[in-house]
Amino acid sequence: MTTESQQSPTTARTSNTSNFRGPDVPSPEDMYKCVHCGFCLQVCPTYLETGLEAESPRGRIALMKAVEEGRAEISESIVGHWDMCLQCRACEVVCPSGVPYGRLMEATRANVERVFKRGFKARRARSMGFKGVLPNPKRLDRIGGLLRFYQKSGLQTIARKTGAIRLAPGGSLEKYLPELGDKFFVASGQIIRPAGKVRARVALLGGCVMRLTHGATLEAVTRVLARNGVEVYVPEAQGCCGALNAHAGERDTAREMARRNIDAFLEVETDAIIVASAGCGSTMKEYHELLANDPEYVEKAAVVAELTKDIHEFLADLTFEPPRGSLATEGKDLKVTYQDSCHLGQAQRITAPPRELLNAIPGIEFVEMEESMVCCGSAGTYSLIEQGMSLRLGRRKAERIVASGADVVATANPGCVIQMEQALARAGEGAQVRYVIDLLDESYRRGDEDGDGADTS
Repeated sequence: MTTESQQSPTTARTSNTSNFRGPDVPSPEDMYKCVHCGFCLQVCPTYLETGLEAESPRGRIALMKAVEEGRAEISESIVGHWDMCLQCRACEVVCPSGVPYGRLMEATRANVERVFKRGFKARRARSMGFKGVLPNPKRLDRIGGLLRFYQKSGLQTIARKTGAIRLAPGGSLEKYLPELGDKFFVASGQIIRPAGKVRARVALLGGCVMRLTHGATLEAVTRVLARNGVEVYVPEAQGCCGALNAHAGERDTAREMARRNIDAFLEVETDAIIVASAGCGSTMKEYHELLANDPEYVEKAAVVAELTKDIHEFLADLTFEPPRGSLATEGKDLKVTYQDSCHLGQAQRITAPPRELLNAIPGIEFVEMEESMVCCGSAGTYSLIEQGMSLRLGRRKAERIVASGADVVATANPGCVIQMEQALARAGEGAQVRYVIDLLDESYRRGDEDGDGADTS
């Protein structure tokens, strides 16, 4: 049985004066690795925007130390600085001391949710979203269906033109609602088999947000894998990976969601678990840390963590079939740049494979973008909770995309796609936002239409 109330060695206290309380506390061993050298300052998005020490990784760690040493309580002011963190983990890449900042911040936020009382609206929204909707795929689908009807039926246009949306609870957030796909991706235990020899067998995560907003991309993932000789199984019992909950400090619910996926993905033996959403892949690769105090699941969590592969990482390791169909239009190459999703480029340290796939596509002129590794401001639910900073970072990212001169900015995470689409629209710019896999899939399909590739449909 689970024993989450027990503390692991990594969360043991060094001081009886600590104001962190409960089972989830940031590890003093982790926080005291920080020597305040300042390498993190020039890669932290919130510090780059504000120039404030408290909005930097070392500043936030200093606040953790103050709470740990009993010099400060977990107050509204301190929580505000921690909440402003995007958890992009850019600081981990440059830290010479190896501070596991992502782990520190997740544990800190979990402790905040146990000991700090947020306002009524915030508590209600967190309870509905993190406990009521995300862990329940059927409920999520029902809500998604209602929102899609709202968008496609014309009700959204009427509500916005008349201002009626402002009267609805949470109406101020409606403008951040992403366009939902015409067809949701459904995990129903389906198996997608390649036409030829099977090179590998994998399971695929559908997830939560991506299934609703970019179901067509998940379908493209199955086609690309099948094209490369990979049999794909989509477990019906799976659900949301728990990333949004874990990042927001709702770790107990995140653990329940992790257990559900562990059971679902270990039902059958596969060579890998494929994830097309960077945030989900990062979290699943750290399931063993999330469930470190669960003797029943910790070993199984480690197996799932080891099996989990990002789609770009997997294809590059597999040696993918070179695409043949050109994406050039009227003899002009499509100019494409790439935005490194934080939880792919920084948490998983996967930067080369997406670029390798893009550079393999005929008819693409690939250009690098300045600050490709700086967070776009999406960061899960951050764009809803910290709207001001999210808008600033979205504007910064849109400026960098425009400066690159690209027709298309490719990326690897649903939140990034939504954030950049909205930021470019606000800026009045016409660059498209696409998944790397969508571009690869399009090239394969064009090649088939031109007679340059084998039909695997």
